[in-house]
Amino acid sequence: MARQRTLISLILVFLATFLMSCGGPVISTPPPTYTQAQVQKINEYKTDIVTVRERAAELGQLIGKKEWIKVGNFIHGPMAEARLDMTYIVPNLLPNDQPAARKIARDLFDHLVKIDQAATSGNQVVAASNFAAAYSDFDKFLQLLPESSSSAEEG
Repeated sequence: MARQRTLISLILVFLATFLMSCGGPVISTPPPTYTQAQVQKINEYKTDIVTVRERAAELGQLIGKKEWIKVGNFIHGPMAEARLDMTYIVPNLLPNDQPAARKIARDLFDHLVKIDQAATSGNQVVAASNFAAAYSDFDKFLQLLPESSSSAEEG
C-alpha cells in the first residue's frame, strides 16, 4: 500500500509539472504611456510653470534689492499659481513618476514658505538660498513631464 501511495504521488508530481509547463504564453504588457488627454492637460498647466521658471531672474533681483513686499507678492502670486498647477499635473503623470512629482511639489512649497518667512524678517541670505532651491525644484519637476504632445500622437 505504501508503494502505491509513493507511485501515485510521483505520477501526480509529474502531471502537475507537465501541466504547469504547458501553460499559456506569458502576455507582456506594454510600458505605460501618456494618453493624448493626459498630454493635453499637462501641457495646459505646464505653460504657467515654464513662464514662472523663466522669471527666475526677476525674483532674484527683488531679493537682491531687498524689496520684500514685491518678493512676497511674487511668492503669493505667480509662484503660488505655478505650484497649484504642479498639483494639477501630478495625477496625469505616469504612476511611477507621481511620488517623485508630489515630493518635488511639497519641497517647492517648503522653500516658498521659507522665502516668505525670510522676506517678512528681512533675511536676505535665507531668502537667496531658498530661492535657488525653489528654482531647482522647478527644474526637477519639468524634467518629469513628457516632452511634447507629438510623442504621444506617434505612440
